[in-house]
Amino acid sequence: MKLLKKTMMAILLLLSIVVSNAQIKNAKTETVKIFGNCGMCKATIEKAGNLKNSASVDWNADTKMAVLTYDSKITNQDEILKRIALSGYDSDKFLAPEAVYSKLSGCCQYDRIAKVPVKVDAISGADKSEHSEMNMSNHSKTTESQLKSVFDNYFLLKDALVKTDGNTASLKANDLLSAINAVKMETLNVDEHLVWMKVLKDLTADAKNISETQDIKKQRELFKSLSKNTYELIKASKLSEAIYYQYCPMQDANWLSKENAVKNPYYGSQMLSCGKIVETIKQ
Repeated sequence: MKLLKKTMMAILLLLSIVVSNAQIKNAKTETVKIFGNCGMCKATIEKAGNLKNSASVDWNADTKMAVLTYDSKITNQDEILKRIALSGYDSDKFLAPEAVYSKLSGCCQYDRIAKVPVKVDAISGADKSEHSEMNMSNHSKTTESQLKSVFDNYFLLKDALVKTDGNTASLKANDLLSAINAVKMETLNVDEHLVWMKVLKDLTADAKNISETQDIKKQRELFKSLSKNTYELIKASKLSEAIYYQYCPMQDANWLSKENAVKNPYYGSQMLSCGKIVETIKQ
């Protein structure tokens, strides 16, 4: 009876995987190790890794192995493992943040094997340290260069709204849209990547809609949502320069500026200095 029950469960599991895979286009399947202990871990790991019609994760608590099936044109192994790491579970590629791991239930706190985020082969001593620092520096520059273009174009759009110039605002929004589309998610760090996935859809829609109109009133209304999502991204990016998060009480809306002087993009010259700094964002 027990054997029959186990066989039926195995068949049902196999069928569920087959059905899930059938819904994923351009399906690519890989097996990776993810550390964890129990059924609770399984539920958390799979929930973090799954994306409707894009990615499916099936994790085995006994073997610690996970079968990843995903649409290779939409996502990749690194993106899935980053999400799982952010939920508290290490893999051979990504370490979960210590603060997240420490909040796992006692039964879920698996033995953590010492690992380093960057592997350097055939290098030792001072050369190894120097090479590792160079790799980290290059990664930081790659990330900053991508997101810097997004932020710079946001500020140019803001300046056009301050001047009540709908034509220029439309052009700068189009430049912003191009900068957004040029970002490669796989090069972002974990914090940036998580926020990027959250804001990308709305960020893209707002930039596109602003670019398609020269109506300053519509542009300013869309700029509210654009600013809110850009704020979340800048907070995660930890820029080296100070950015000022400013607030307009008349519109109950915020915007971001490189300068601490208040120049209101929602009213321009009508009420240029209306507003205040509510936060200074810096590393």
